[in-house]
Amino acid sequence: MVDQHEAYTFQKRGVFYFSNRVPSDLRELYKVERLTYSLKTKCPKLAKTNVRHAIHKLELYWNKVRMDKEFPCSQFLASATNNQSNDLSIKFTEAVDLYLDLKGKNKAVTFYNSVQRTTRYIISSIGDKNLASYTRANANSFRDHLLKRELAGSSITRILAIVKAIFNFANNEYGLSLKNHFSGLQYDRFARVGSREPIPIDDIRAIQKRCIEIDDELRWLVVLISDTGMRLAEATGLLAEDIKLESDVPFVSVQSHPWRPLKTKGSKRDIPLIGKALWSAKRIKEMSASKFAFPRYNTSTFTSTNTASASLNKWLRIEGFGQYTMHSFRHSLRDRLRYVACPSEITDQIGGWSNKTVGQSYGNGYRLCDLNKWMQRLV
Repeated sequence: MVDQHEAYTFQKRGVFYFSNRVPSDLRELYKVERLTYSLKTKCPKLAKTNVRHAIHKLELYWNKVRMDKEFPCSQFLASATNNQSNDLSIKFTEAVDLYLDLKGKNKAVTFYNSVQRTTRYIISSIGDKNLASYTRANANSFRDHLLKRELAGSSITRILAIVKAIFNFANNEYGLSLKNHFSGLQYDRFARVGSREPIPIDDIRAIQKRCIEIDDELRWLVVLISDTGMRLAEATGLLAEDIKLESDVPFVSVQSHPWRPLKTKGSKRDIPLIGKALWSAKRIKEMSASKFAFPRYNTSTFTSTNTASASLNKWLRIEGFGQYTMHSFRHSLRDRLRYVACPSEITDQIGGWSNKTVGQSYGNGYRLCDLNKWMQRLV
């Protein structure tokens, strides 16, 4: 059977081009009878995929224009200027909805929260405008708004990255050629950025001792992190069955769950349970009546990491360790493994840190018994 998508392509000097006739009922909106542009590939398989997506998007938007007069391929519009179409009105909030709908699948709640927070900043400072209406002056005003809020330079960087991503995504999806005025803004990226100091081993032991005295769910979480170096979200979102005490080497399996996805692909790992973390794991298995290791912070769809962070950091301050945060334990694990001369590749596997070379991603990694040998040196 002939592939129907081949009718929409032709080759020129080996490069595939897309070509599709404008429907007769929309002909008056375009300055050409046929939409033709380069797919920028010589690969037949990739061209076929791109054509399929192009046809799908055109059909969606042509159906939409028949309803509300919005349409793609604005560069072919009779009223188009050299740079952009004034007839295609897409507000920032509409671009956000599209971004969340297509990019937000299988993302954590924090992804949605950060996008929505950024949207509130945009609306409160420079308004919800059409993308084509934003100017460099608006972008500078938005940056100044963030600076007046006394946000850390790293926070401003994250917010601007989200704005740029939304803008670029809409540019691509709607076939626009708008300049992204939110790129290249100047500000101090290190302003009010504090360093997270690792916790000295004596303070770690003091914190662990206090946790054992209190012996409740919150303190189990602190102790579990203190001798494994897990991210707070990773530990908080554990299932009780992720804790494997029956193994020859007791360990905790860090894996993605619907209520708590992992930060990176390399975050999926097994961590040997040593020291007080093993005590914590046993208490969790003994006392938990829920499928979750820490049920107060979990539902079937969401892990409340921010709530856990606020509660535990507050407790650290009350106990006289206010110079540290829960994330400081992760910094400490890195140092503690350095002190016992643990190879960096093993350290990266234990902590779920990104690979430094392509070769590190080959194979299945170090065996649990190998990891345990180095972790036992921390005790």
